[in-house]
Amino acid sequence: MRRRQFLGLIGAGATMPFASRAQQSGSPAKIGFLYPGPEAVAKLRSIPLLAGLASEGLREPDQIKLFTRATGGDARQIAPLLNELLASKVDLLMPSGPAVTSTVYATTKSLPIVTFDLESDPVESGWLQSYAHPGGNLTGVFSDFPDFASKWLELLREIVPGLSYLVVLWDPETPMVQPRALSAAAQRLNVRTEVFELRPPSEFDGVFEAISARQPDGVVLLSSPVVSVNSSKLAELTQQHRLPSISLFSSFARSGGLISYGPNLDEIYRETGVMAAKVLKGAKPADLPAERPTRFELFINSKTAKALGLKVSDALLVRADEVIE
Repeated sequence: MRRRQFLGLIGAGATMPFASRAQQSGSPAKIGFLYPGPEAVAKLRSIPLLAGLASEGLREPDQIKLFTRATGGDARQIAPLLNELLASKVDLLMPSGPAVTSTVYATTKSLPIVTFDLESDPVESGWLQSYAHPGGNLTGVFSDFPDFASKWLELLREIVPGLSYLVVLWDPETPMVQPRALSAAAQRLNVRTEVFELRPPSEFDGVFEAISARQPDGVVLLSSPVVSVNSSKLAELTQQHRLPSISLFSSFARSGGLISYGPNLDEIYRETGVMAAKVLKGAKPADLPAERPTRFELFINSKTAKALGLKVSDALLVRADEVIE
């Protein structure tokens, strides 16, 4: 059976799974993984992704073959790299992040897509009919930022006395769902916010000079692939400008940022791999419920807190998953 005919049958409701086809043909199912950052980081992310696939019995090189492409942080590379994957006749696409997911979804409505995206509202974006019933060719793992926004502010208020003015650092390449959620949470807590756009890494220094001049009580670094990949540099800048800050990514606190609170990325990539395996074994993205992270980790850098003259309560330290001394 030709691949195009097979994809057509899948769209019409055929049930023959990719994994069964691979066993019959003797060739592994092909997965295209498109990552919006450096190649080295994409390789690290592929480890838990492959572990999730393996947990469902799909392993390289016999049952699957993973084709990994990385943009290096250059959004202009998304389309050509996606075309490379399509030319390789992949059976399933696994984009990461909002910009990549948006491009992939706009490009194909026939290939199944299992995505990892912590910055988008997939229903608002038109990718899913609902979390429970996606309804199309895309499913995956997404975040729930109204809850995150409130938690971030509560954590900052516990450490920063009299928190009343907050700078929100937002990557304009991500949707507005995060700054909207944070603004709503801040209004409930009577905290004034000001949004600064996160520029490319070459402009980080200038952005933080501008933020520092505003003398905020704290900074929230909203989730973004750029923040994830550049956590060490961003943590260094928050230290340099003495800005109490919180991020989604544990690498931020481990690198010297004050606090991180968010899901374990390895666990999420593993779960994305599990979902991809289910699709390859016959589940349809239209019927496979999208998921949200269920476990969150709190990291506190007590060394940074001391350097900023902040006192972390014993109660908060006990709640932390890790305290960095």
